[in-house]
Amino acid sequence: MPTQKRANFDFAVEFSNGGGVQGQDFRLDIDGDAIDDDTLAAYIIRDLRLLMVAKVTISNKRIIDEAHKRAAAPPDASTGDNARFRDLSHVIEDGMITYKGLPAPIICDHLSREASRAAYAPGTEFQIGKIELVGNCGTYVDTPWHRYADGEDLADVGIDRLAGLPGLVIRVTGMTTRAIDWTHFAAADVRDHAVLVHTGWDRHWRTDAYFEGHPFLTGKAAEYLRDQGAALVGIDSFNIDDTDGGTRPVHTVLLGAGIPIVEHLTRLETLPASGFRFTAAPPKIRKMGTFPVRAHAWLD
Repeated sequence: MPTQKRANFDFAVEFSNGGGVQGQDFRLDIDGDAIDDDTLAAYIIRDLRLLMVAKVTISNKRIIDEAHKRAAAPPDASTGDNARFRDLSHVIEDGMITYKGLPAPIICDHLSREASRAAYAPGTEFQIGKIELVGNCGTYVDTPWHRYADGEDLADVGIDRLAGLPGLVIRVTGMTTRAIDWTHFAAADVRDHAVLVHTGWDRHWRTDAYFEGHPFLTGKAAEYLRDQGAALVGIDSFNIDDTDGGTRPVHTVLLGAGIPIVEHLTRLETLPASGFRFTAAPPKIRKMGTFPVRAHAWLD
């Protein structure tokens, strides 16, 4: 795959009715190895939805090698991808730790192929697997019952709230802070969408680094997503909340509003910013609020 380029620059916008806006160290995806100032100015006006622009000044422009924020990676046959589908789930394996302090899954035979031969005709054999796990394992969905005793459990949440949802990816890779505030979502129309937050933290999966210093949403971000009508919120990080303290404002706000949460997503870089459908549907289990899902997306 060719190296992707981004323009890094400062800009100043002057409005014809007075006032202005400035930006420093701004980055923008580009095609090719160069871009002129007028084209950059047009992108700024369009992307920021500015009206009555009199003048745009570009300065300190340089072209850097950096992966695009809007583009999707090509399909990867090794993960089961094809031209339309993207698998966004981690593999669940025997002994795997998803969350420190919770037991790892135990995956084994209930009936092995060898033992089954005694019950069937020659040449016929089956395997029946057995798994013991907690609900918070691998890539999983949280429903309101996870947080609230009177909330909807896995059996109560309708399939329409977990499958075939129009999706958005909010990219925050490269952040210099851990907290993802509401302002990161303000440029997108999140209403009735599955909002997937791409932090890039999944690169630490199955390492000690995954459990320390992860990015998370703020309580205000959760309130914004609730108030703007998000249908589901997912993240490719260790937790959607800050785990340094005992409060969980994001779980409290979103699950309190009936908005499912999907944690430990992966490969969100393979999705475009929009134009796809997202599914994270668990089995219908009574009196459980959390369970692993085969999270995936298909491109419209």
